[in-house]
Amino acid sequence: MTTVAIVGCTHAGTFAAQSILQAHPDWNVHVYERNDTLSFLSCGIALWVGDHVSDPKRMFYSSPEALGKLGAHMHMRHDVLNVDVKGRTLLAKDLETDEQTTLSFDKLVVTTGSKPVTPPIPGLAEGLEDGRVKLCKNWGHGLAIKEMAKDAKSVAVIGAGYIGAELAEQFSEIGVKSVLIDGLDRVLAKNFDKPISDVVEQAFTDHGVTLALGQMVTEFRLGENGEGVTVVTSAGEYTVDCAIMGAGFLPRTDLFDGQLNMLPNGAITTDEYMRATISGESEPSQDVFAAGDSATVFYNPTGTYDYIPLATNAVRQALLVGANIVEPTQKYMGTQATSAVQLYDLSMAATGLTQGGAEARGVTTRSTTLTQDFRPDFMLTTTPVTCTLTWDPETRVVKGAQFLSRQSDVAQAANAVSIAIQAGFTIDQLANVDLLFQPNFSQPVNYIAAVAIKAVAEA
Repeated sequence: MTTVAIVGCTHAGTFAAQSILQAHPDWNVHVYERNDTLSFLSCGIALWVGDHVSDPKRMFYSSPEALGKLGAHMHMRHDVLNVDVKGRTLLAKDLETDEQTTLSFDKLVVTTGSKPVTPPIPGLAEGLEDGRVKLCKNWGHGLAIKEMAKDAKSVAVIGAGYIGAELAEQFSEIGVKSVLIDGLDRVLAKNFDKPISDVVEQAFTDHGVTLALGQMVTEFRLGENGEGVTVVTSAGEYTVDCAIMGAGFLPRTDLFDGQLNMLPNGAITTDEYMRATISGESEPSQDVFAAGDSATVFYNPTGTYDYIPLATNAVRQALLVGANIVEPTQKYMGTQATSAVQLYDLSMAATGLTQGGAEARGVTTRSTTLTQDFRPDFMLTTTPVTCTLTWDPETRVVKGAQFLSRQSDVAQAANAVSIAIQAGFTIDQLANVDLLFQPNFSQPVNYIAAVAIKAVAEA
């Protein structure tokens, strides 16, 4: 009987276990997870803070019991201390009893996920231990943040990406004075270009959020008698009741250092069948797989492997583990890192490269921006949509798109362009694609086509 070891069980681990057992119900599948829960949708933490979650238990879509019913041997609250990839053994410790056990496996699935970025800033370790600085990643973090939100009068959020921006928004909505700090000079700088981030920053200001942009955190000073924390930056100091680190994530792959090929940041490199390569070998292993936040993704807009930790990537990669665990049969189609966020009355969505993202990767692109009402002016109400299309000036291939609107749902526009990027559309093709017209939903020329038509005119 084939024995599979799955190390880590959030999104990728959960779906890997399901897909393997559905294809091979007689296999011996062992799942190791250091927490006592799995499948937690951490993207809902900010919404929970703002009382937009009906029941926090619904932020889990699976459970140890559910995987156990499929036939998995669940080792919850177990810390994997060592994995010998070539020797095909692992050592795990039961965090409740301290008992250590060894498992010999035939196949290994690395779904260890990611860890919050915690730079070596003076006072940060003490603040995390004390609880006046919090992380935002798992169920325990969510519980702690939700409890803190009941009494806090002020909070500082470090990191103005999706997580930090959503937390600052929700805290401001429930009357907690918020400071949003980031080393970059724009909110959501890695997600959207300036025409959109300018609108977002104005919304934060209008709702009383203090923006501390272009400022690096240099120290956390804990107040006396357990009271508050002062976040010291390169440009000022902010004394608050609590601070939350939302400065991004790194792969949690220390166990496999020197054993599997990785990017410099620790992301395990895989082929299109999600197979990892053992260090020193030239071909991917038939028996070692990686998926989710611990692994690379193939980023279609650049045609290169990249690190983009998203639940959508984790799920699709994990399903391929089950499909390919016996032999390579189904290729990973890659990702455009399509995403969306709602802040106040602003709906935003993006796919592929922004102009700033292209410049950071050394990719030459042009961008075209257009603002038009999403439906005809004869309707009693309509709302402008700002669209930015990023494209290759030489090949005219679409590389990315961004959308912003007040109240109008633009998420599906990003999905549509995501498909176009994956299919290799040019701006000429996108300008002529079949998009519906109906006055409740769209102009005669949908804004996706309209921005592509403008790009064609500018090319």
